[in-house]
Parts: sequence; C-alpha cells; structure tokens
Amino acid sequence: MKTFILLSLGAAALTPLGSRAQETVDSPEVEVKDVRRVFYNGEHNAFTDLIRWKNRFWLTFRSCPDGHLVYPTSAILVLSSPDAKEWKEEYRFSVPQRDVRDPHFLAFKGRLFIYTGTWFSGAGKLPRDQYDLNRHLGYAVWTDDGNKWNGPRQMEGTYGHYIWRAVAYNGKAYLCGRRKKAYASGAGEGGIVESALLESDDGLVWKFRSLFQENRGDETAFLFEPNGDLLAISRTAGGQPAQLIQSRPPYSEWTRKDFPFYIGGPLVAMWGNRCLVGGRRSAGKGPKTALYWLVGDELKLFAILPSGGDNSYPGFVALNKQQGIVSWYSSHEKDSAGKTITAIYMADLQIDE
Repeated sequence: MKTFILLSLGAAALTPLGSRAQETVDSPEVEVKDVRRVFYNGEHNAFTDLIRWKNRFWLTFRSCPDGHLVYPTSAILVLSSPDAKEWKEEYRFSVPQRDVRDPHFLAFKGRLFIYTGTWFSGAGKLPRDQYDLNRHLGYAVWTDDGNKWNGPRQMEGTYGHYIWRAVAYNGKAYLCGRRKKAYASGAGEGGIVESALLESDDGLVWKFRSLFQENRGDETAFLFEPNGDLLAISRTAGGQPAQLIQSRPPYSEWTRKDFPFYIGGPLVAMWGNRCLVGGRRSAGKGPKTALYWLVGDELKLFAILPSGGDNSYPGFVALNKQQGIVSWYSSHEKDSAGKTITAIYMADLQIDE
C-alpha cells in the first residue's frame, strides 16, 4: 500500500416537495478552511467522490497517464483515511479495452460499492467521432469490510447506459443511467439522449424504473427525502441550464425547473437540515467548482473553491451540523516546470452561526 501526505495550500412557480423544503429556510455563511492537495502522481486525476463508512473516510477518483479523454489506460483509485488528512491507497482497478471514469460510492446492505461508467475504447485512444453511448457498460467493485475487494464486475442491465451517481432508499438502490432514445445508431449525442432511473435489489443487477429526462439526459445526483420523495440535480445536455427535478412514489411522474445556469458534475447532499449542491459553474474568470445552498427551489452561492480549467465533480461528507469536508479535482496549479497539473483537492467547511 502507498501512503500520501497532504500538501497544504494556502423560483419560480414550482413548490418543492418533502420535509427538506420545509426545514431549509436559511443560507448561512460557510468558511472554507485548510484547502489541501491530497493526491497528484503526474497523471490526469479527476472525478472525485467521498464517503464516510466503517469509521473511515473513503475517496475515489480516476487517474490516467494519457489525460481527460477516453483511454483504456485509465484506472479507478480508492483511498482511505482515519482523519481525511493522510491517505492510503486501498484498491485500484481498470477494465480491459475500456475507459473507466466518474466513480461513485454507494453504501448499501452492509457493503461499500463503487460504480464506474465505462466507454469501450479498444486498444488505444477512442476518437471523438466514435463516441457511442450504445457501447457503454457499468462496472462495480465492492467490499464488506474495506480490506478485501471484489470485482470489477459488469452490472447487469446497464449495457448502453452511461451510469452515474447512485442512492439507496427503503431497501433498494437507484442509479442514473443516460442512453440514446431507442438506442439510436451512430456516434454523437445531440438532442437524442434521455436519462433513466434504474433500480436494484442487490446493487449489481439493475432494471428500468422510470424515465426522468426525456430529451436532456445527463449527469444527475439524487437525494431521497425522509418521506420518500425524490429530489435530483441534473446537468443537462449542450450546456443548457441545470434542472431541479422532483418526484413522489412510485417515481413515474416528474416535475422539472430550470436553474439560471449550468452545473457540471453535480452533487446534492444533506448537511444537517440544509441541502448542499455543488458542481462546476462558468464565471467571469472561467470554470470554477462552486457550492450552494438549495433554499426552496433556488440556489444560494456560498463558496467558490480554488479551481480552474478542467475541474469539478465534488464529493461531500457532513461531520456534524456545522462541519463538513468536500473533495474536488482541478487544473489551477502548475508543477515546478510550469506545466499545468490536474490533481485532487480537499477542504474543510465550517458553518458560521
């Protein structure tokens, strides 16, 4: 196992559903503290997720010597830490002839799962004109104790879907899977991509539950209310504004409301009785990783994290009602030779009340 030491760096008409909307009535100031680079190995490191499980912090992300695009040389790394300060590599995996990316955690039925969407790329770099969602396939690894890992194993029911974040509620797991309408042939996406809510009893075999995006399918993060209502933050295709999406059981009908702007690599999580949203936004100084409060159906910006260039895909863990930890990746720093690096970062968050 390898140990890595941290480097310190200096509204409209929709009525939200469920108890979160009733409790989330303010947007306090948040202090961003102890910003630190937690991993850099000379490769392109990106797409983070963060969880606290079995009294340890777990961090996952993609690392690739060839860069951001689609390569079979990519790997998913899994690190753990007792304090979110010093990290140890616990597991690393790849899939032959496939690009692995966008890993996400799911704690489900006593197991810790990591899901990754994979592009088929063959022996080398996949040219952009050959990108085809129909050849996507989800893979999973999992552990019962954090020591012995299983997989990667292909996830039944995900072929032709680009899978993203998952969430568990009431004994079932739910997953975002975007796909071409009627699995239309040919490369590219355009306006023919939809997003499905997939459902599983065991975290490995998936089936269709409903369609929540009919023509703007993209990365979506889910959050279940205590009463079973489902809330989602959805990045939408073509740089269109992100959406707040909501549904009540049995999750067959959905309401959608556009936010004023785009959110790339979205995150949604509860922090005490408040709802936190994160992701990439375009600002006057270029793309930045930003954090917001969701108050009713509006987003209130509370932090722009040190970031730039290729960045976003945050993960979050609430320590208590006033303290939390956020992870993200960014390309805002350079190495000693002046070359831009893409690394994994973390910061502590403190609500000022």
